[in-house]
Amino acid sequence: MRRIVMLTGLASGLLAAGAATAADWSGKGTLGGVLARGNTETETFNANLDVATTVDPWTHKLGASILHTVNDDITSADRWEARAETNYALTERSYLFGTLRYEDDAFTDFSYQATLAGGYGYKFINTEATKLEGQIGVGYRKAELQLTGESQDDAILRGAVSYEHHLTGTTLVYERFLVEAGDKNTYLQNALGIEVKINDTFALGLDYQVRHNTDVLPGTEETDQVVTANLVYGFK
Repeated sequence: MRRIVMLTGLASGLLAAGAATAADWSGKGTLGGVLARGNTETETFNANLDVATTVDPWTHKLGASILHTVNDDITSADRWEARAETNYALTERSYLFGTLRYEDDAFTDFSYQATLAGGYGYKFINTEATKLEGQIGVGYRKAELQLTGESQDDAILRGAVSYEHHLTGTTLVYERFLVEAGDKNTYLQNALGIEVKINDTFALGLDYQVRHNTDVLPGTEETDQVVTANLVYGFK
């Protein structure tokens, strides 16, 4: 329980910091959790923060996410991710990008996976109602195996697609897909969700996320699936 409280405080601090710098940064933070007591004791905490700022022709993005679950004093999920991206606009629709991603997950074959990549991005649709954006590039991945501590180094191809559409003035649907493909492992991530505004600042969200590693040890699942219900806080 103590760790859940600490993580909640950390995420709240991040959201407060984002709000304090809203003049320069815009973004979105989400918080979700479950606390059950009785025949089974369960504590689940999840948080996500994404912020961005633009100083033409540059756009900078930062993000972080946490998922932690304890069932009857046994940790069954413990994952966090940090990410950063910088884009340089070539035209109104096209840009060059550089990106970093670091993931630490106690319940996969990998102690961590860190990637550095760069490439080309294009905004296929960029209206107030609908946005569709794609990226393609190459990069480098470093990972460490949980059981042996062995390091893996790999060249990767990286692809990403981001889509969002406002069904109404208060309802947003989105899908974000990422693939990092290399000889030693291919990592895929997809997030599908919906957000419904409560007011100008807050919304309720439902998110379904799938993470998949193609090369895992026998007895380890290749795919993890997580469904979360969240309170969403946006600032501009």
